[in-house]
Amino acid sequence: VGRAALEQGCGTWCRRLRLKIWRRCTLVFFLCWAACWMVVSALLFLVHRSVFSERCTDEKSRRILARLCLDYSSGALTGDLCEDLCVAQKLVYKHCLYYDRGKKVIQADWRGQPIILKSKKEIFSSYQHLSMLEEVETQDIPETELLLMVALEVKNVLGLELSNNTMEPLWMRRKGPHWKAQVASMWSLLQQEEYIYFSLLQDFSKHVLRIIGSCGHFYAVEYLTAGHAWHKTLFPLENVVGPSLAGSRSRVRAIIDIALSFLDMVQHFDNDFSHRLHLCDIKPENFAIRHDLTVVAIDVDMAFFEPKMRDILEQNCTADEDCNFFDCFSKCDLKIRKCGAQRANNNLQVICDKIFRRWFSPNLRGPLVSFPQQLQLQKAVRECAEPAHEDATMHQRTPKSLSELYHLLQVSQRELQRAE
Repeated sequence: VGRAALEQGCGTWCRRLRLKIWRRCTLVFFLCWAACWMVVSALLFLVHRSVFSERCTDEKSRRILARLCLDYSSGALTGDLCEDLCVAQKLVYKHCLYYDRGKKVIQADWRGQPIILKSKKEIFSSYQHLSMLEEVETQDIPETELLLMVALEVKNVLGLELSNNTMEPLWMRRKGPHWKAQVASMWSLLQQEEYIYFSLLQDFSKHVLRIIGSCGHFYAVEYLTAGHAWHKTLFPLENVVGPSLAGSRSRVRAIIDIALSFLDMVQHFDNDFSHRLHLCDIKPENFAIRHDLTVVAIDVDMAFFEPKMRDILEQNCTADEDCNFFDCFSKCDLKIRKCGAQRANNNLQVICDKIFRRWFSPNLRGPLVSFPQQLQLQKAVRECAEPAHEDATMHQRTPKSLSELYHLLQVSQRELQRAE
């Protein structure tokens, strides 16, 4: 009995000791975790303190435009919209849309027309300055020398070699006493990839934003409402067609028309330029829809022509995951530990995956489009969105997927027309 009592007492004491040790260990762990969390938070705050100043506010946006006008009045910069913004008050600030990694995007009203003002950086002096402008007093810089500098800058930014004729949209002739401000303003715009894309493609593509004008380092583009992933139809269709789109038939018809425009854009970007244009950030927020249901790329900061795309993809690697650049993927050659310069997927696959899947899964259900047609369309979208097999690249699959989707969407379009 005494031995049993002793064993029971020892067991109780051991349990209490274990409980006490567990509590102390838990307390120590919690204190260590809290201390680590505070240290990491403090480091993140120090490293990313600029994030807090990047909050999009009306007050800051007004200050940015006021600084722009101050530089205009001092003769540092110029542009065809400066007078309306800074003097005539015909270009009026509305509100801030967003700031993103230094990029400023502001909505304004120009002569009763809504527009968007954009700049990659906030202040004009933040852009690289042309030192040669300080070395000359008269307009004696040869035109050919300036054109060569523009061509080199475009090659540096886009990886493209352009002829003098192609560069015409980027180049403004020097004239008058403010020629230095003209050249300096042009140079600040040429340091912004998106401006170059929109300018060069103005006369060649209906799928990019139209540039309206500029003032210094800010350029104005047409106002279009961007899509949103949380939106039921991805794009606010009532904004482009009107409230009459409330009916399900009108909504489906609009979606099919927009899908056909996406296919037009894919074919256009793949075939109609000297080099294929790759879109590496495909999401509804980077596109908008015009009133005629044309798809427009409104943010091309992550768009690259083939030569630049190859340079970006060709990196060191240990696995295929190392060769992923946003929506643009490559394959890792494990023998040489190098990513292939050839993109493994393409624009159509990502559009099928991120946009068409949302539209053509159960969304065309009901009597609007026949059930067999719905199934064929869903199957085509699913196959289009799937990665290519080892024996076939996405570029080989694109024509087949593209023509099949064109056909199925046009058949669906005709079915809807017959139902009206």
